[in-house]
Amino acid sequence: MPNGQLGAFRALFEQFKCIEPVTLMLFGIVAGGALLFEHLVGEVLEGEPLKFDAAIPLALRQQDNLAVPLGPSWIPHAAADITSLGSVTVLSLLTVMVTLYFIVSGKRALALFIALSISGGWLISTVLKVAVGRPRPDIVPHLVHVSDLSFPSGHAMLSAVTYLTLGALLARGRPLASRIYLISCAILLTVLIGFSRIYLGVHYPSDVLGGWCAGTVWAIFCRWIFERLSLTSQRARH
Repeated sequence: MPNGQLGAFRALFEQFKCIEPVTLMLFGIVAGGALLFEHLVGEVLEGEPLKFDAAIPLALRQQDNLAVPLGPSWIPHAAADITSLGSVTVLSLLTVMVTLYFIVSGKRALALFIALSISGGWLISTVLKVAVGRPRPDIVPHLVHVSDLSFPSGHAMLSAVTYLTLGALLARGRPLASRIYLISCAILLTVLIGFSRIYLGVHYPSDVLGGWCAGTVWAIFCRWIFERLSLTSQRARH
């Protein structure tokens, strides 16, 4: 191998070694999430129902009366409460309050970034719903009122966008235990909200899975952009 090519190969190898394992892991999550989302969109647009889309909602209802979900009587009420944590109203209030907190803390650039990141996720969710145009499922009776389109689940996607974005940003610079706790809470809320949509009968499981994929990819992408901007700003000051 010529010396010039050998030198270029060594330089590329050194750059690869400098990549943090976390960065590689996040890249893998983004790539996997994007591929899974693309697959789900293709299946939905073909019009063929996925096997688990009917099996899971039916398994969560009493077979002699599909209007009655499984479990004690308090579970549907708890599911309705949990699902409200992914509503536009709750997520908007949370985003506004966190944004204002960073503004009064003198971190206006971070506040603007949060507002733009979460607003961008909402816009993407709306565009995807209209583009796919999947109607709501009628497999089991709905336990809450819904009126818009089904894929991807707005609650699942927007909760992933909002909670994961805020969790990742709030975890920056904190001890490892605190970072793990904040990210775990964000993931737990996202999972519970998505599952509540299936339990309430207002979304296909593939709607929720698609929402999780799209929301997680967007949240990680926003985090990566924020880290790049922060690094560029630090280098400019020095």
